[in-house]
Amino acid sequence: MKTNINLWWVLTWFFFAVFITYTVWNLVAHTDQELWWHRIEWVGSTALLFTGFMGAMIAFYVSRVHKAQGGVLPEDSLTADIDDGDPEIGEFSPWSWWPLVLAFAASVFIIGLAVGQFLLPIGFAIFIVAIVGWVYEYYRGYFAR
Repeated sequence: MKTNINLWWVLTWFFFAVFITYTVWNLVAHTDQELWWHRIEWVGSTALLFTGFMGAMIAFYVSRVHKAQGGVLPEDSLTADIDDGDPEIGEFSPWSWWPLVLAFAASVFIIGLAVGQFLLPIGFAIFIVAIVGWVYEYYRGYFAR
């Protein structure tokens, strides 16, 4: 985690240095205009500046998360096992067909947006059936609790 934080700070300062270099280069290269704000290529300068800001935002967030965790992560420890970094994520149904029905409903809905609006209610109806089926999958049949 510390390596990631340092990498993001290095990238942040790199993009700020490139922003300054790029802007000064444009000021020096375009001396034919009399006003300085006409000599700057604003799209590139703005993109580099905000890329540096985004890098700083990510570096700040990652450093705050590392500080909030209050210790060394299993990824940073050389003596950690694979199971140390394997938290319980949740319960998943590897046999469930409902995600496929849900994807089909989304595709029918999107095709309805692109081709004809008569497909929108059909896609929405399939979506409702798929969501209800997926949510209540464990409450009926062989897997009922």
